Amino acid sequence: MAVIPYKENTESKKEQVATMFNNISKNYDFLNHFLSLGIDILWRRKAIGLLKDSKPKQILDIATGTGDFAIEALKLNPTKVIGIDISEGMLAVGNEKIKNKGLQDIIELKLGDSENLEFNDNTFDAYTVGFGVRNFENLEKGLSEMLRVLKPNGTAVILECSKPKSALIKFYFNKILPGIGKLVSKDNNAYSYLPESVNAFPDGEEFTKILTKVGYKNPTTIRLMFGIASIYKASK
Repeated sequence: MAVIPYKENTESKKEQVATMFNNISKNYDFLNHFLSLGIDILWRRKAIGLLKDSKPKQILDIATGTGDFAIEALKLNPTKVIGIDISEGMLAVGNEKIKNKGLQDIIELKLGDSENLEFNDNTFDAYTVGFGVRNFENLEKGLSEMLRVLKPNGTAVILECSKPKSALIKFYFNKILPGIGKLVSKDNNAYSYLPESVNAFPDGEEFTKILTKVGYKNPTTIRLMFGIASIYKASK
């Protein structure tokens, strides 16, 4: 059974996830950095560093949200970064951020669905996903679509939460974080959905097996901060 944000709702997971992020979009950046103590910024930096050697020029950022990963990708000196997301609220915040930084010529954020990408085969040198794949309605379909738009030998870098191993971190993640998130975001479900979706996600070796199954080559995992998050890297 799929883990969804609003259990009493009959909408699809995809529709519920879009609604959830629309609801929390104005507080998302603050909560993301506050609840992770700013470590999410370092994780994105590390993930982008894995692409340095391949020097990608065309980059797709899936589940771009407010554009933090897309902006971090500029350190790779690409010619174009396209970010897509299913939440109009998150994109509105991201576009305002990009406008304020004067980055509209190189970063384009647009409404889009990872499971039905509008791009041609073999379009991008690399793609990134930050904390997004666990929200896919159909994980294998989304991964296959993203693989389709990668160029041959292109690189995928996926940053995602993992099931925490430490008892202390588990307590914070499952008990403290949802309470703070609910208080600030005013959405009673969004930050309860976070630990539920992480606990249901096939992380680590299980996820790399799925990557191999749908056609990725050489998937590897880098565990971060006692296993609370992981970076997955694979190629086409």
